[in-house]
Amino acid sequence: MSSGRTSARHAQAEGPARTDESIPREWLQDFEAAARRPLRTRMRYAFVKTYKPVLDDAPYRSFDTMEDYRRWCEGNLPDWLGYGRI
Repeated sequence: MSSGRTSARHAQAEGPARTDESIPREWLQDFEAAARRPLRTRMRYAFVKTYKPVLDDAPYRSFDTMEDYRRWCEGNLPDWLGYGRI
């Protein structure tokens, strides 16, 4: 007996049940092309190395307390990195 409803698993096997018109077609095409790539390739392109001023300038830093670390962040890192206190 069918209720006319499709289970999530069944719908997933057949592909998306609907298209979202708010997503530009070019984005969907890019997503679909990326989804067809092997996992190794997708992982290689998934992470982008971005230079973070001050943080990337030393191999490591250590602090005696979390408070010391927070003080150092506030005094040395640019605000846009997001390490400041709220």
